[in-house]
Amino acid sequence: MSLTVRKASEKDIPRILDLLVQVDMVHHLGRPDIFKGPATKYSGEELKDILQNEGTPVFVCVDERDIPLGHAFCIHKQVTDDSVLTDIKTLYIDDICVDSELRGKSVGKTLYEYVTAYAKNHGFYNITLNVWCCNQSAMKFYEAMGLVPQRICMEKIL
Repeated sequence: MSLTVRKASEKDIPRILDLLVQVDMVHHLGRPDIFKGPATKYSGEELKDILQNEGTPVFVCVDERDIPLGHAFCIHKQVTDDSVLTDIKTLYIDDICVDSELRGKSVGKTLYEYVTAYAKNHGFYNITLNVWCCNQSAMKFYEAMGLVPQRICMEKIL
């Protein structure tokens, strides 16, 4: 399978919505107390706005037929003039997904490596993301890509 990564366009919205449902269902199965499932975090109209915004690039990994097999939603973040934090530019991965039928076939690695190159080429200091502890396969994937915990969010259910 030949894989290419490119910026997402409006023609990709139906497929991205399918992938967003898959992401939600992974989280719903792990934490049904928090995630409704099946749902998408963005509507088609919201996706159009996101795709037009240079500060929220979305990338898709496609096959030779140009069908998106996975996506990465990114957000440019910049800390400035904070009393405690340094002024660093971060590329935050808001959402990353590989079609459930294609996991383990280098789609995620290809997508992540593209995002890393994008971040380096655009002068970002680091890449950050959040991962739910119930999503062990995602945690293992990110660790294999070289990510390490930066901070941990903890909870106590009452």
